[in-house]
Amino acid sequence: MNWLFAHIDALRDGARRLLRQPFATLLNVVVFGIALALPSGFYVGLDNLERFSRQLSSKPQLSLFLTVDASTGDADDIKKRLQRHPGVDRFRFIHRDDALVELKRASGMSDVLAELDANPLPHAFVVTVKSATPEALEALRLETAGWPKVEHVQVDSDWARKLDAALRIGKLLVSLLSVLLAIALAAVTFNTIRLQILTRRDEIEVSKLIGATNNFIRRPFLYFGSLQGLLGGAAAWLIVAAAVQMLNLELSDLVDLFGLSPRLGNMSLPATISLLAIAALLGWLGAWMSVSRHLWQIDLH
Repeated sequence: MNWLFAHIDALRDGARRLLRQPFATLLNVVVFGIALALPSGFYVGLDNLERFSRQLSSKPQLSLFLTVDASTGDADDIKKRLQRHPGVDRFRFIHRDDALVELKRASGMSDVLAELDANPLPHAFVVTVKSATPEALEALRLETAGWPKVEHVQVDSDWARKLDAALRIGKLLVSLLSVLLAIALAAVTFNTIRLQILTRRDEIEVSKLIGATNNFIRRPFLYFGSLQGLLGGAAAWLIVAAAVQMLNLELSDLVDLFGLSPRLGNMSLPATISLLAIAALLGWLGAWMSVSRHLWQIDLH
């Protein structure tokens, strides 16, 4: 119970220090917020890009071309396999005669095609898959290529591979930016706590002389840094939310032209909790390094 009261007192002391210098606290919170808003905003942008890409009408598809000698019965067998397959969302059967009629109409070579003795086109299926990942597309391609009377399987997955690669690079860049900014924020907290310690140097030294432990001295500063980081994380969330709201107002007409969702999504609840926790941790880490360094210097003397 004494341990709990000690932490409550330290938390109150840290909060009082924040309120005692509101202007300096506001500046530090703004610095935290802007720095955390950069990677958070990029993360939200990548998340929306990935979500919108799944809404495009040109979903990944497989085109199954049967052999020229495949009969309608063979096509029915393929149809039954596709109906039972868990990875298939929907499919469309294209009869070879319908394909020839469409080719004549689209190519403008109806006279040339009319001279052919037989229809050279095979039956075909256009399959839309449930999963848009390149791995799922490739697995389904290999499976369907081995089915009886299937001559060739063409996968419309180039765009998926390119998008997946671009998103991976984007996430890597966001991770690198996050690490660099995290180091900078820890340094900001380090210097802020250092100034707090310098103003209370005599008090800390007297506390050490009368038997105060390092944990007792360190605890209020740790709560101060954590609260400052937590407020900075909340400021970052507000900045990102405001930016998303403004973009929604500007992009609604443009996005509607592509038939996508008319609104950009904000940070999810797990992402928001992670942001606040990381911000508080960075504040705690900077405070711990600063206080520990000062206590180490006192012990040397």
